[in-house]
Amino acid sequence: MSERIAIVSGGSGGIGAATCLALAAGGYRVLVGYGGNEAKAAEVAEKAGGGAQAIHLDVTDEDSVTAAVARATELGTLGAVVNNAGVADDDLLLRLDAARFDRTIEVNLRGAYLLSRAALRPMLRARHGRIVSVSSVVALRGNPGQTAYAASKAGLIGFTKSLAREVARKNITANVVAPGFVETAMTDDLPEVARQALIDMAPTGRGATPEEVAATIAFLASDVAGSTTGAVIPVDGGAGI
Repeated sequence: MSERIAIVSGGSGGIGAATCLALAAGGYRVLVGYGGNEAKAAEVAEKAGGGAQAIHLDVTDEDSVTAAVARATELGTLGAVVNNAGVADDDLLLRLDAARFDRTIEVNLRGAYLLSRAALRPMLRARHGRIVSVSSVVALRGNPGQTAYAASKAGLIGFTKSLAREVARKNITANVVAPGFVETAMTDDLPEVARQALIDMAPTGRGATPEEVAATIAFLASDVAGSTTGAVIPVDGGAGI
């Protein structure tokens, strides 16, 4: 059997980095996709081991996406794709101009579309594959100031459920992980009042760790998750209850 390859977009930090390590521990050779931070992606690849590589992956650029998938198929069998790359440009709707809204949709939703579509061809040939997209609890409950982000993440859910129905009989699964507040460098930049408000949403009284989210992604990317498809799995400390 050829080596199993996984592509993780936005793999250089936070949830993405933890996911790369979890997939590598599960037997995948990981391509750590990065948009701008090559040094950090290379560091993650080194920690992952097993021949992991940092690879430039701009999910808004179809040529970049195509090249990443081509690289994966050169190395082995593309077994898993994790749509993790994302941006959050938060503001009240009346202050959110169209360009900022469009950029959020382009990265968070269109990027997942491009990468998933490119990955499907080799997965269909192999009659096996795992596609996991990282959404958010905000997609399920909304949040003031996050209309663009919530729309993009809710779009991922509808996209994934429809895709799951299209490819289920080809032994390809498509699932969504919906984290709540996660302790990452991105959330470290939030004002303390905003951080605490997000944490208080969870009955557990704390944010999730990137490793907790990554463990769920790794399960969905594993062989034993073959009967799990079209699912939306929260990792939010109960914030969505």
